[in-house]
Amino acid sequence: MDHSDRISCFQSEAAAFEKAVRRALDPGEPEPAVPSCPGWSVSDLVVHLGGVHRYLAHVLRERLTTPPDPAGLSLPEPPADPEGLTQWFAEGARELVDLLKELGPDTPVWTWAPEQSSGFWLRMQVIELAVHRWDAESATGVPGPLDPDLAADAVSQTFEVMAPARRSWRAAPAGKGERYRFRRTDGPESWTVVFSADEILLEPGSTAPVDVEAAGSASTLALFLWGRLTAPALKITGDATLLPHWFTLVPPV
Repeated sequence: MDHSDRISCFQSEAAAFEKAVRRALDPGEPEPAVPSCPGWSVSDLVVHLGGVHRYLAHVLRERLTTPPDPAGLSLPEPPADPEGLTQWFAEGARELVDLLKELGPDTPVWTWAPEQSSGFWLRMQVIELAVHRWDAESATGVPGPLDPDLAADAVSQTFEVMAPARRSWRAAPAGKGERYRFRRTDGPESWTVVFSADEILLEPGSTAPVDVEAAGSASTLALFLWGRLTAPALKITGDATLLPHWFTLVPPV
């Protein structure tokens, strides 16, 4: 996906998230919990995502190349009423996407990853937004799948960015040569991931033998890797016991 594709996806996912939140925060009805985020209500989900958007808007607006100083960071409090909260989310999403449009993909800014660019934040945030849209929809019904191209990008991003980061943030055990393949059934891509000591080695498109293969649509693979779906949603071949071990090697955040 390129920058313009991700901008379009961000806008459509933001609109879908807002629609899901309005449905969930129906006045006069009890507020539903979010099944895929234990302990969170829909309002908690909105506050989280809206806060992240405003934090990153500050980083982008100020062109920060070091982490923001918490002492100088003042973010507005979210409204308590459902309508105000939903509008607060929408305003923050619009501000963030406008800044990302303005900066393009190559403006140097601080991130928590080796890639230090505005494009990193767009890729990260459109994926996070799509997953949380799925979360919000799951609070009141059957959530819709992720866009296939976005989902495939989310799978790649997991191996390129999230898995190494999560292993560094948490005390993950050293790899012992475990070989995983994730194969997309609604497109041509497959991803082979090898854990070698502290390294994650990627072999895109490899046909070499693996210990376990998990096959499913790009959306199903992405949602599994983000901890939203479990192994039964996938077609597993090889050593099925290694699939839950993935989350030991790549601890959830």
